[in-house]
Amino acid sequence: MLSWAIAGGFLRDRNIAIIGAGPAGLGAAHRLAEIGVTGVRLYERENYAGGLAASFTDEAGFTWDVGGHVQFSHYQYFDRLMDDLLGEEWVHHERESWIWICGRFVPYPFQRNIHFLPKDLMRECLRGLIQAAAEREGALPRTFADWIHANFGDGIGRIFLTPYNRKVWACDPSQMDCGWMGERVATVDLERVVMNIVDNRADVSWGPNNTFRFPLRGGTGEIWRRLAARLPADVVHYDRRVERVEAKRKRIHFAGGDREDYDILISTMPMDSLVACSDLDELKPAAAGLRYSTTHIVGIGLKGAPPEHLKTKCWMYFPESNCPFYRVTVFSNYSPGNVPGPEGTPSRYWSLMVEVSESPAKPVDRGSVIDSAIDGALATGLIESKNQIVDTWRSVADHGYPTPFLGRDGVIDPLAAALEEHGIYSRGRFGAWKYEVSNQDHSLMQGVEIVNRLVLGEPEMTCRHPDIVNAGKR
Repeated sequence: MLSWAIAGGFLRDRNIAIIGAGPAGLGAAHRLAEIGVTGVRLYERENYAGGLAASFTDEAGFTWDVGGHVQFSHYQYFDRLMDDLLGEEWVHHERESWIWICGRFVPYPFQRNIHFLPKDLMRECLRGLIQAAAEREGALPRTFADWIHANFGDGIGRIFLTPYNRKVWACDPSQMDCGWMGERVATVDLERVVMNIVDNRADVSWGPNNTFRFPLRGGTGEIWRRLAARLPADVVHYDRRVERVEAKRKRIHFAGGDREDYDILISTMPMDSLVACSDLDELKPAAAGLRYSTTHIVGIGLKGAPPEHLKTKCWMYFPESNCPFYRVTVFSNYSPGNVPGPEGTPSRYWSLMVEVSESPAKPVDRGSVIDSAIDGALATGLIESKNQIVDTWRSVADHGYPTPFLGRDGVIDPLAAALEEHGIYSRGRFGAWKYEVSNQDHSLMQGVEIVNRLVLGEPEMTCRHPDIVNAGKR
């Protein structure tokens, strides 16, 4: 057994508490077990594992994820763990993602496929690209809106990138920072765009998720259920909702009156929520300024088979105002296990999963989310009739996406440092509040890397150096 080590000094018999059984919390617990550290307790407020990567099978037999998740990776460690957890129980895909705009599908990424647009809009986009290339030597952009203009010009900005990003972030790009993009937004190779126009070529291979895999059964949540089940007995404690953290006394208070002491706390709950329920009053004004969007997920189960134009598509983006959602996944295409029916027989059903964002700047009528999603599916030609619908499902992720707001790093970095002074390590999608490293692989590795840092003295890469992590496989 390894004893607990911090910064080269050994501390024996430490109590290590982890909050949250999502990918980051499970990653930390798994790594601690893997290297033989004991005295670990993981507390999860729900009665299931997975967090924002959980999955559910409803009464009609349809399986749904909490958002559009797929499995791809920047890490060999993550890949090996996924192989070990599910073995051959994967369905492998080449990504087919599209943008529905101007009554047609344009291949993703949009900026490389503008020749699919009507000619007048294609010309507008191309003129903007040429002008942006000619002016690129100016001052560095300060906001995401500035970055869009500097890299893509007014045409692509007006037609796609600005309205889409307003829709997905529930925030205007002028209120967002621009240091987070990296691999999240394809940059422009003007010569390549022109040659795509000349050759009439669909350019669809960009991005780390151009191939991906998905669990054969149980949705994305199956991965995290299996990882939780592998942990030593008595590590994971479900139905333990944190009500208060006494950082100065190193004590967690739970709903119902229970409390537990700790020496080291790895927290994956949202940083704003963690600080709000703590006794660190001096941090609360800064934490209250953290911005995020809420995500409404609506599942639509349908009878029959997908129409021809959706049979091979994975997900689609919707920048226009004729529907409330920003993204739709043909979820039945990911795995035959996502719809009801005996395994190995042709399915009589298919499914769509839509995502709608919400924030104080973009309110949503929560009572009509399902109805408006269905109306949007009709308006955009995803379904032909409400008579096809046999099932609906809904979930709300209050903290859906951490917004890369202006001045974000100047807020989250001091908060994280102040928490660490009290032995609290805030990691994960909302624990670190860094969207650029908030996928499942990133989140799990944040948990793994904080353990490696504390126990083995290794540097953290994912939280500290997102640009390096996202540049290639580690």
